[in-house]
Amino acid sequence: MNAPEKTVPLLKVDNLSAGYGEMPVLHGVQLEIYQAEMVALVGSNGAGKTTLLRALSGMLPSTGSIAMNGRELVGLTPDQIFGLGLVQVPEGRQLFDRMTVQDNLLMGSYRRQDNAAIARDLDKMYAIFPRMAERRRQLAGSMSGGEQQMCAIARALMAAPVLVMIDEMSLGLAPVVTQELMEVLAAIQRDGVTVLLVEQDVQLALSGADRAYVMETGRIVHSGPAKILINDPAVQQAYLGM
Repeated sequence: MNAPEKTVPLLKVDNLSAGYGEMPVLHGVQLEIYQAEMVALVGSNGAGKTTLLRALSGMLPSTGSIAMNGRELVGLTPDQIFGLGLVQVPEGRQLFDRMTVQDNLLMGSYRRQDNAAIARDLDKMYAIFPRMAERRRQLAGSMSGGEQQMCAIARALMAAPVLVMIDEMSLGLAPVVTQELMEVLAAIQRDGVTVLLVEQDVQLALSGADRAYVMETGRIVHSGPAKILINDPAVQQAYLGM
């Protein structure tokens, strides 16, 4: 973990509410994320975590404020928000199954024009994810779940994100694979990428994050340094089976 000294938040969410039609899901959410942090957003299934990511990405109408580097995101389109560097790895990976691994990675850079830098970043992804290098000509849909998750993260990183949001990274994966992925996230964080990790596996997320927010029924109910929350009796009893 490599939390920077706090100055101005990279992402500041204030009094954010959102939902689906007449069904409100988020209620006055407030959170802050600082440059080069890994922040975990944890909670049980149905707590509103994915809805929050959809609101941050501009995929749901919302009220309140979402500011990244001082720029208000509420009211922008998903493509505009993506172009500003807020990039999501969706739950379930959502790769292009009938495209090769390399073509999937290059799809992540579709908005970029810096071809030389794209080529360097592609080489960098293959260095971070050696199995992607081995499978670069393989159809993405033919890989294992863990390899597909690696591909999805690498594709997001090819967009040169300011902040990458990863939704339920551990879903359906063996513990040894999720630990390997956490080590990758720590490496990209050290490289200056800010990470918001949304996880139902509270133990996994809190063991690797700098800070964390706990969500219940669309509200933030606990927040603080991850190493403190993981030892909080209320969090242990509710989420860690202790």
